[in-house]
Amino acid sequence: MKPILRTIALTAISALVLCACSQPRQAESQAPALATKPTRIILVGDSTMAPKSGYGDALCQRFKPDVTCLNLAKGGRSSGSYRAEGSWEVVQKLMASNAQFSQTLVLIQFGHNDQPGKPGRSTDLATEFPVNMAGYVNDLQAAGAQAVLVTPLTRRSFKGTQLQNDLRPWADASIKVAAEKHVPMIDLNAISYSSVQAMGEAEADTLAMAPPPAAQAAVVTSTASATTDLAKTERAGAAKSAFDRTHLGSKGAAHFSAMVLKELLTVAPSLQTHVNAESR
Repeated sequence: MKPILRTIALTAISALVLCACSQPRQAESQAPALATKPTRIILVGDSTMAPKSGYGDALCQRFKPDVTCLNLAKGGRSSGSYRAEGSWEVVQKLMASNAQFSQTLVLIQFGHNDQPGKPGRSTDLATEFPVNMAGYVNDLQAAGAQAVLVTPLTRRSFKGTQLQNDLRPWADASIKVAAEKHVPMIDLNAISYSSVQAMGEAEADTLAMAPPPAAQAAVVTSTASATTDLAKTERAGAAKSAFDRTHLGSKGAAHFSAMVLKELLTVAPSLQTHVNAESR
């Protein structure tokens, strides 16, 4: 082959190779970026977290639409009855879709209805409650989800100027389970107690579902026995529409959901970018 023809041939081959190599890169650069998987948060607990009577819905509303937030808390449920009635089975079935999400966080809060005096709901603090809470964590870990234990929201019953806290033993039990299972926990009982103690009874009463009746407001009802009576009279199912010092109206839901969000972002900082502007 003459030198000039050889040069032309080599030039043509080089051009073809260069074209072939550049085409996939061009196609790759023009391909759309893969969609980021959404985050999922599931709330499991009692009436102080449930829709219409707790802070759960208000917490969900603090996230952007790219977060799937499901409030599956139910009024009147304990760590035992929530599983026994089949509600936990609903949560477990949702775990089958974990691959569709970048992460699934399940916040679990029980204690109110685990206390004595509630037939069909009460659990033994030493032998049943910790086992129930650990069982939830075990199930979630096996399914590839992240459990976050939440201690029970304080009641707002005062004795004079001192806020009572008969739920602290259940909070301590939850903390112990979280430590043993190496899962994040939010001590909502402690921080909500401090907040309510600081605001005092009159302001704390504005967090309820309804204003206190005039007659009730004039009577000192916040004794230790009154606190125990209130614990016993919380019925299963939807919260009462009348005033009480356990369930939450819109103001209470906003107050405590902000509190939970702040703590949640501490134990799950990856959620920072998913919070809506109004909640920052």
